[in-house]
Amino acid sequence: MLKYYPEKTEVPFIHQLLLGGVAPRPIALVSTISKTGVVNLSPFSFFNTFSANPPIIAFSPARRGRDATLKDTYLNLIETKQCVINAVTYSMVEQVSLASAEYAPEVDEFSKSGLTKVESEFVIPPGVLESPFRLECELIQMINFGEGGAAGNLAICEVKLIYVDEDVIENGKIIPDKIDLVARMSGDFYCRASGDSIFEVVKPVGKKCIGYDQLPGYIKESKILSANDLAKLANVEKLPQFNKIANEVLNEKLPLELKDILILNRFQRQGNYKKMFEKLKVFYPNETLNSYLDSAASLALKNNDIDYAWRILLFRGGL
Repeated sequence: MLKYYPEKTEVPFIHQLLLGGVAPRPIALVSTISKTGVVNLSPFSFFNTFSANPPIIAFSPARRGRDATLKDTYLNLIETKQCVINAVTYSMVEQVSLASAEYAPEVDEFSKSGLTKVESEFVIPPGVLESPFRLECELIQMINFGEGGAAGNLAICEVKLIYVDEDVIENGKIIPDKIDLVARMSGDFYCRASGDSIFEVVKPVGKKCIGYDQLPGYIKESKILSANDLAKLANVEKLPQFNKIANEVLNEKLPLELKDILILNRFQRQGNYKKMFEKLKVFYPNETLNSYLDSAASLALKNNDIDYAWRILLFRGGL
């Protein structure tokens, strides 16, 4: 593994490593206003939320890397203590990128990017009409980390008002596919947080899970099941009852023939782990059978059908 010591490495290279390794990062499209009334709009990807009570967000309007000068967003926040954080969606990402260009302080990035101003209620800076999620905020603290190029300035803000488009929320939860957010990677790369990029992980909240170490040995030694598969299986509070599974073992077993393998392969391509298991239960146990059983269990886990995966694997253990 490569090692880089920041004090011995050039800042631009460290910057790129952080951008590539700490990713994807949510984007704060920040609108501010100067004391003279000049509106500024700029995106920042060193950004996240840190408290819900009170609601606190923070982002870093860092110094410019080439000359260490301060950005308009920073100067406006110091002057007025107010901003609007606008979420960035896929439908507006090119406009947001355009807003990141280096314009003179008197230039309005709303006009340059083609984004639309919408009046705020609690703060003076306008929000971005195209954004389905907006936070009107007050600056409560600005922390400076240095005066050199790319030195960060952490703007800690309290959220005073939240806007959510009714089209992106259901039963109090924002739906990823509907809000269609984007995130920053390194260089020119972005990440779209919707569609096939979205997946669920069942969290062990309030559970005392058996853990990876308590899994049966034959399961941990599987050449088919991945580390993620094993962790899903370990996310239960106790091993399922084996005796109920063992009853599925039939007295009369059949040899596994080529025609059976072709059928199993078809079920596997279809992702039909239940039909695979029903087919597999009638054959003599052997390495090929175990491989197909593990594959069926893996498919069940990909569908978050943990109970059925355990049913398959405990059957395998009883053969």
